[in-house]
Amino acid sequence: MKLKQLSVSIENSPGRLFEVTHALGEAGINLRALNLVDTGLFGQLRLLVSDLAAARRILMEKHLPARADDVVAVEIEDKPGSLAKVLKHLLDANINVLYTYAFAGGSSGNAVMVFRFSDNDRAVAVLQENGVRLLDAEAFGILETENNK
Repeated sequence: MKLKQLSVSIENSPGRLFEVTHALGEAGINLRALNLVDTGLFGQLRLLVSDLAAARRILMEKHLPARADDVVAVEIEDKPGSLAKVLKHLLDANINVLYTYAFAGGSSGNAVMVFRFSDNDRAVAVLQENGVRLLDAEAFGILETENNK
């Protein structure tokens, strides 16, 4: 139940985010989730995309090396305390959250959290054991290939 996310360092300058998103859009690649964090002169752009291999190829052509990382997406109720309840299971299993980003208000009315854990495989097992709904590539509209299974 892991997803492949692209991570790209982009310069913090006008037009760089546009350049990336425009190139992907022109190639027919849909953004399923996006997170951009300022790290000084560069930003760390994290993307879930509809076609990982094609997106990676396009970014490489633009001289923007893209690393593929495993992440885990979970769906939680969009109400106070829901995230803490999920995090408690991970805390009890001594699993650290390296980073996370979220969005709410999807078609289900729930929130979606995308996580990178200190141990993604253990986190998946703990979450499943505790009845947390994990989202797979199909739920995100992500094309699965040999490279991102």
